[in-house]
This record gives sequence, structure tokens and C-alpha cells, in this order.
Amino acid sequence: MSLLDRIQARRADGPPTADAPEAAETAENARAPKKDLVATFRELRGADASARLPRGKEAQPKVNKHQELKNRLHKQILEELQQATVEELLPKLDAMAIEIIKDDETFRGSIDRKKVVDELANDLTGYGPINPLLLDPDVSEVMVNGPEQVYVERNGKLELTGVAFRDNEHVMSVVERIVAPIGRRIDESSPMVDARLPDGSRVNVIIPPLALNGPTITIRKFSQDPFTMEDLVGFGTLSAEMASFLDACVKARLNIFVSGGTGSGKTTTLNVLSACIPSDERIVTIEDAAELKLWQEHVVSLESRPPNIEGKGAITIRDLVRNSLRMRPERIVIGEVRGGEALDMLQAMNTGHDGSLATGHSNSPRDMLSRLETMVLMAGIELPVKAIREQIAGAIDLIIQQSRLKDGSRKITHITEVQGMEGDTIVLQDIFVYEQQGMDASGRMIGKLTPTGVRPKFYERLETSGIYIPPTVFIDREEWGA
Repeated sequence: MSLLDRIQARRADGPPTADAPEAAETAENARAPKKDLVATFRELRGADASARLPRGKEAQPKVNKHQELKNRLHKQILEELQQATVEELLPKLDAMAIEIIKDDETFRGSIDRKKVVDELANDLTGYGPINPLLLDPDVSEVMVNGPEQVYVERNGKLELTGVAFRDNEHVMSVVERIVAPIGRRIDESSPMVDARLPDGSRVNVIIPPLALNGPTITIRKFSQDPFTMEDLVGFGTLSAEMASFLDACVKARLNIFVSGGTGSGKTTTLNVLSACIPSDERIVTIEDAAELKLWQEHVVSLESRPPNIEGKGAITIRDLVRNSLRMRPERIVIGEVRGGEALDMLQAMNTGHDGSLATGHSNSPRDMLSRLETMVLMAGIELPVKAIREQIAGAIDLIIQQSRLKDGSRKITHITEVQGMEGDTIVLQDIFVYEQQGMDASGRMIGKLTPTGVRPKFYERLETSGIYIPPTVFIDREEWGA
């Protein structure tokens, strides 16, 4: 009998009669004080636990020899710091561990000495238990969800690791090591912070009382060697034709906006596009946490600043965009547009600062335009919607839409031209698209990156800039049997 049938049968029988023994018992239970469910659970769990113990024995606390050796090594390091620095003592850690194990028989045969030494070295000079993950080239993101749960992204997929911290204080010691060198702070009055590692990896930290699981760290790693356009073609993020087209658009000083969701690879694409800028131009980059790595020599990097402990002294992205206009930039590169700075960015693009690049969060090129309208309104200036759209249509030449697919791969799904206004509507035209065709047996997405057959309106602008792109780039060769 199904659940629905049982419910209907119970309803058909009606409530039990008052003289039934079950009803009397139920009424008696209702009058009795209800027992705390948590107390009952604990009582049952305790009874069950004691039942599993052998008679005549009590549960003994488990001694963690691994942690005990680590603590003793740490204590010895602290005692010797008066005579030497941590860097001088690190090579001696293994010898210290051997001496402790030799003097205490309880450690023999039950300790992985190398593991203990490596962990202590990471605690003293690195980022604790997650240090090996940050050094692993296959790991692209590290996520610490409190002291007992650490995930990584490897090859586009999330994996739970066996890494763990001792407690919240252990996590916080790593957090302090990350934020202190760049002058950021995090405490109960300011429980969220964006930071970066020395290699440019982006870090976000949120701590209790906002994070209920404990201090939470999210680290977006970046390659030591910045990716190139050839790398993205090799990854399948875009095709060779798309790469040559985008390279030409950057060199021709088109204003380009990279749109996409969280983790879709927008910043990586922005960095690759920035590498196409000629080396003799002055570039000003503006970011919340500096992570762009440009190879050109004439680069000025600006980074926003959060408020101090008194809530004053904040320098926003919008402040930096305004100031950058006084710095004689030939290119302005904005890491991410989130709010009122969108208005200043559009005005800069419309007043002679061609070749600017920026990113923003959105699910499609059309959605990106709607978000830009909203962000302009966040600037606090009352403008008619049509005026805002005219600003957008006049400023942005190209939108690159990037997505992270279900199999973890990252694709540029649209390269879309902003052609102008028709009435009250901004006209968009796709130049290249990603056509998703299905999924193979291993769960990988099947699709192809193809041109739409439409040549952009700014094609002549490319030619006048001395850049020639064969018209065949905009033709689907498979469709024409080439």
C-alpha cells in the first residue's frame, strides 16, 4: 500500500473513539510533561556507547601520538628561537624529531616522522595544512569550510580532501598570515575580507559569527606563468579563429567587456586579452585585490582599500576609476565592475579612452547590458533609461560571454558585437557562438565553437588600424564543406 493510500485509509477510519484504550493512553501521554528530545537522544547514545564497552573497563581517551610529537617539536623550536631564526631551525627539524623519538619509546614504530616535520614546517612558514594544496599545480581552487572540511577544485571538479586543521584557532592563524602582509584586518567587527597571496592568488575569508562552520577560506589560484591565447585554444576555451579575432580587436583598441558567472574564468580571459596590448602603451589596472599579471613594462596597478577600524578611509573601485582618468592612461583595465563605477567606466570609454577592458557577472550578453543599466543607477545619478542605454551602446564594442559547463570545462560561449541603438533597444549581433551538442559516455560536454557567418560592423575599423583578418574567419567551414 502506498503512502497516499495509507493516509487516505486513516482519514476514512476517522479519529479513535474516546473509550478506546489507545485514546486513553494518548490522552494520558499528552498530559504528561514531554521529555526533551535532545536529552533523550543523548541518553540513548550514551547507553549505546556504554553497551559496546567490555565489562569492567571504561573508555580511555585516545592519545594522538602524531600531534604529541608535533607539539613537542614546536615547543623545542620556541625554546631555541632566542639563538636562531625559524629559517635557520627548519633544516634541523628532522634531527630534532629523531632525538625525541629516540628518547621516548612510545613514539617508535607508530609515527610518520616526515609527515610531522612537513606539517610543522608548513605551520611555521607556510599556510598550515593547505600549503601542499597551494603548491599542487593540478589544484585550481582551495576551499576551507571550517577546521574539519577542506575541498579543492581539480580539473574542473570539486573533491573533498583528507586535510584538516586542529581547531578554529589553527585556521585563524593561517588567515592572519594571509591578510597581515597586505595591511588587511579581520575580526568580529569586520568579519569579511578580500586579500591575495604573494603569487597573485585571490583570497576571500569570512569568519564567525557570520560563518557558522568556523573560519571559511576560499582561494582562487592563478598560474605562476600567466596563460596565453595559445593556452586557451589548447584548453578548448576558444577556437583559433576566435583567438585571432580577439587579438585583432584588442590591438584595434575596441572596448571589450568580459561577462560570465562565478568561477567561469573571466579574470583569466581578461589577463590573456591584456597581454595583447602593445608594449609601448601606458596601462592602468584597477582591482579589488590585485591579481592581473601583465607582461608589459609600463603598467600602473591600483588596488582598492577597505575602511579602517573606525569605518573611515575606504578607497573604492569608483574612486580609483575617477583618479585613473588623471593619470594619462592609454588603456584602463578594470578587474570587475560591481556598482556605481560602471557609470565612470562608460564615460571614460566614451571620452577618448578606447581599448579599455573590464569584467562583470552575468549569464548572457543581453543580461550583462541589463546589469550595467542597474549598476549605473547605483551611482546615485538620476538618468533616463534611454540615456543609459545610449551610453552603453556608444561605449562597449564587444561582449565576451564565458561559462563554466556541467563537466567543469570553461568555454567562451558568445562573442557578441554591440551594434548600436534601434529605438529604445540596444542591438546585439553574435559573431561566434558555442553550440552544445550533448554529452559523451564519460560525462564530457560535446560541442563546437563556430562563427555565425556575420562579419562585424567594425570590420572596416580593423582594416583602417592596419589589421587584416581574412573574411573566411567568420564562415563555418564545416557548414560550407571546406
